Amino acid sequence: MNNAIDTNRLRQLFLIALILFIGVVLFYQLYSFFPALLGALTLYILLRKQYNYLTDQRKWKRGAAASLLMFLSLIAILFPVYLLAQMLSGKIAYALQHSGELVTSLQQLATEIEQRYTITLVSDENISKLGNWLAGLLPQILGTTFNTLSTTFFLYFILYFLFVNGHALEKILLDYSPFKDENTGLLEKEVHTMVVANAVGIPVVAISQGIVGLIGYWIIGVPEPFFWFGVTCIAGMLPVIGAALAYIPLIIIFLAAGQYGQGIAMAVFGFGVIGTVDNIMRFTLLRKIGDVHPLTTVFGVIAGLSLFGFIGLIFGPLLISLLLLLVRIYVSEFVKKQPRHS
Repeated sequence: MNNAIDTNRLRQLFLIALILFIGVVLFYQLYSFFPALLGALTLYILLRKQYNYLTDQRKWKRGAAASLLMFLSLIAILFPVYLLAQMLSGKIAYALQHSGELVTSLQQLATEIEQRYTITLVSDENISKLGNWLAGLLPQILGTTFNTLSTTFFLYFILYFLFVNGHALEKILLDYSPFKDENTGLLEKEVHTMVVANAVGIPVVAISQGIVGLIGYWIIGVPEPFFWFGVTCIAGMLPVIGAALAYIPLIIIFLAAGQYGQGIAMAVFGFGVIGTVDNIMRFTLLRKIGDVHPLTTVFGVIAGLSLFGFIGLIFGPLLISLLLLLVRIYVSEFVKKQPRHS
């Protein structure tokens, strides 16, 4: 009997090791496709209810319903990206074409500040490195654009099969779930809530900061306020520093030009109003949608961007929340609480 038990245990361990080995090999080889897979899962979770409505109640064919939702989601994603690209592309192209003039201007500005305040800001070597970095920025942008297009293609390729075979995939996941039914339901609910909270909440927070910033830019007299609106929206989705990446350069530009009143007004408005909007929205909207703690969002976004790129804005916080949830499920399923003695 002991030999039989030992043999079965060895077979079990061997099978687990084999599964893990093949999984690690596949993950390593297909890691570049992970952003596309995560993006497809995000859209599937967000649009699953609409897909079920079209197929179950309106009796649409699965392929037609999937195609319609994919087309609408692509338009919803590309339209704001197109607007932002239109606002930013001209400035980026100008900066790249006139990188030498920009470096010269920075050198003059640094020299004036150093002479006025008798401090050393930057060296000629660092300014030269900045010029080289600006010159090499265009190939990086082209490479990023190609990667984005390929990721988008595979994202929608995966999303189509998730829609068409979604019910079967969900049934398989439920059948093979190692957890109790109530914990499996809790896990499914938590993932859905977190995806919605981050996929909807983070862009809403960033756009809200951009709109508030746009009003302030008009009042203060910032040149080309719509350009800085786009910069604020993009920066607002980044962790920790966020929209400060937009208004801190404006403060520096005003002060460098001797427009101290506008520079001070921009500092007060940026840190006092735009930054406050970010804090209020994160503590109200995100907590209301998915009870997302701000620290979970901050550290999750930092880790997610490093692991998955832009889609990590959504799945980084989800990973942290998922880790905490799995700990709760483990305690619920395997840890027996001992009664306390008074």
